[in-house]
Amino acid sequence: MPHVRPFLLASLAVRVIARALLDTLSPPACAACDAPVRRDRVFCPVCAEAVLRTENVPGEPLAFAAFGGAIAAALRRFKYEERPDLGRPLGHLLRGLVRDEAPVVDVVVPVPLHPRRLAERGYNQAALLAHAAAIELGVPLAARALVRLRDTPQQATLGRVERCTNVARAFVARSPRAVRGRRVLLVDDVATTGATLSACRDALVEAGARDVTALCLARTGAPSPD
Repeated sequence: MPHVRPFLLASLAVRVIARALLDTLSPPACAACDAPVRRDRVFCPVCAEAVLRTENVPGEPLAFAAFGGAIAAALRRFKYEERPDLGRPLGHLLRGLVRDEAPVVDVVVPVPLHPRRLAERGYNQAALLAHAAAIELGVPLAARALVRLRDTPQQATLGRVERCTNVARAFVARSPRAVRGRRVLLVDDVATTGATLSACRDALVEAGARDVTALCLARTGAPSPD
């Protein structure tokens, strides 16, 4: 119809102007070092070279990259330097992983923070990443499906055995109906020993989840040969 084309052109013009205004007020920057980048890029060329993709294998959490280099720098800023804005570019990386490798799921659940830690930080970085995964998959985000019962010491400060003991029985399903009989995608930012994801998986299975697939942005271990 004749009136449709002008409407589409006007809509495109609004989007172009909005993007230009956004770039002026908040210039896109590298998630690891703040160097200027194009808005469709997460890292600058130098930092991108330091991203080592992982080879995902059965039995391990799905991950976008090995923990190190630019990924580690970006995640430290995301978690500890009051940078919730990095949830958008890092979520973009996770969306690509979900698109390429995630199985069919019914709901996305983030690893929760203890309420005290959440109040201190002001946001749950895993929930921001989980939101991106849920959008990519077109399924609900059950952000409050799990609750952390104990304010456990940070896993990064502990050894392998201590990590498992630290989070054992630390999680419980707040809303079993949100996961009962459903295929769940469990999302966290980093997996090291897998103790936290395993404890969350146990809580989800106890609540009646049909299946649980763990996914994270980065995982410690050997990078992909590619």
